[in-house]
Amino acid sequence: MNTDPRHDDSLLQYWQPRYWPLWLAMGLLRLLVLLPYPVLRLAGRGFGALAWVALPSRRAVAAANLRLCFPELDDKARGRLLRRHFASLGTQVVEIGLTWWASDARVRRLTHLEGLEHLHEATRDGRGAILLSAHLAPIEFAGRRVALDHPQIAGMYRANRNPMADALLRRARLRITPTLIPKESMRAMIRCLARGVSVWYAADQSYRRQYSVLVPFFGEPAMTNAALTHIARIGKAPVVPFVAHRLPGGRGYTMRFEPALADFPSADPAADALRVNAILERWIREAPEEYYWIHRRFKGRGPDYPDPYGSG
Repeated sequence: MNTDPRHDDSLLQYWQPRYWPLWLAMGLLRLLVLLPYPVLRLAGRGFGALAWVALPSRRAVAAANLRLCFPELDDKARGRLLRRHFASLGTQVVEIGLTWWASDARVRRLTHLEGLEHLHEATRDGRGAILLSAHLAPIEFAGRRVALDHPQIAGMYRANRNPMADALLRRARLRITPTLIPKESMRAMIRCLARGVSVWYAADQSYRRQYSVLVPFFGEPAMTNAALTHIARIGKAPVVPFVAHRLPGGRGYTMRFEPALADFPSADPAADALRVNAILERWIREAPEEYYWIHRRFKGRGPDYPDPYGSG
């Protein structure tokens, strides 16, 4: 079910000229999806090159994050990683098109799914599991793939400021899963888990609200969302780590479920958050260019810590 039925997702209402660029972009993306996958990857790198030029402020944020998280790399190595990251961001654009319009058969052909038995084991008592994930590049496409074998899954959702983009995203995600949970709605998550619906969950971005803790991420103090401890406890839900990466050579994607976390949650939310961060760091080091480095992960830490992003 849609947890917020008040939305009208009809696209016919967005006929005004201010929406024409988005219509054009969606039309182009729809046509690109018809091309062979290697060509899509090339197009994605082209989009990344455009983003490199068009988004200097985000480029600076990503560079600051890489300096903090990879101090062992020299400037040239971090520069190459930054370039690969923007190529990855561009590839995400075409992956959104694949997520929305590729056939189920094509989605299966492009993916190698491992460890599904861990999810089945975690949910055999009829309750849903929390799919612990991260903002790695192929995660949107991964959600499409997982739903083919585990349709009882809910996605998190944050409203977009552009109403047409918001309607597009909602329509696309509702084709994958019948349930969308508003971002930060712990109560909706717990209700889903009780009904046997698994919930995708990523708490790897800067967070300064209730349940926030300051714990290391790549050895650097970062404001972190520790709500997973409370959700898992109240929802009596196992936490199953899930990660997706691109395969080298344009061969598609590898997606894997890992065994449910043992002895989780603990009595210490900060310790749990640190444990989760260690898992995320391991995944990110497997393909560092695929992480969402343009997010200001180390903002809002208080006056005791310098702002790595300057006045921005």
